[in-house]
Amino acid sequence: MLTIHGVARSRASRIIWLCHELGLPFLHRPVVQAYRLADASAANAPTNTRSADFLALSPAGAVPVLQDGDLTLSESMACTLYLARKHGGPIGPQDAAEDALMMQWSFYAATSIEPDALTILFLHNRGNLQSAEDTGLVAEAATRLVRPLKVVEQQLATHGHLVGDRFTVADLNMAEVLRYAQGHDELMSQFPAIRDWLTACQQRQGFVAMSAARDAEAA
Repeated sequence: MLTIHGVARSRASRIIWLCHELGLPFLHRPVVQAYRLADASAANAPTNTRSADFLALSPAGAVPVLQDGDLTLSESMACTLYLARKHGGPIGPQDAAEDALMMQWSFYAATSIEPDALTILFLHNRGNLQSAEDTGLVAEAATRLVRPLKVVEQQLATHGHLVGDRFTVADLNMAEVLRYAQGHDELMSQFPAIRDWLTACQQRQGFVAMSAARDAEAA
């Protein structure tokens, strides 16, 4: 059975969502990020990214980690692309060209969108704007995002999805990155195709199941 290490309130959410989409059973080990704990090294601390047994799996001390038999894999999008390719179906690539396009859009999300989207998540969406500097950082991040989001908007407005005119792992990876910026209404209102597509992605049962796990952790 697959084992996913990492709380659902981390990039492990991408793997959890995909497993629900593919109907793959998995064991979820909720390794928490050490920065969330008052003392990650305390004797009673939950398993976290500084725990010795986790560091044996992830020398970088970062979640998520996926175990599939003898394979131990880190980097969330490497995990989702691997599972989609291995288990196939409409979510995975049908040929080498689709495989390349799914990697293209996933890497575009990770490199061109995620850093600024995370700034919006941590400062804007979570109500952490405490200074004019914070407000400026959010404004700069939103401005930088306009260019890459125009690329995504054009693709979705024309095709409805990123690859193959259907929901695939590329949509899932992109949707999980764009979720970070979703709370910035002024930014997202400029991209109606993205907004409608993101809503449709988040109505899928796989996302709903993953979101429930995230909510349960917050309780």
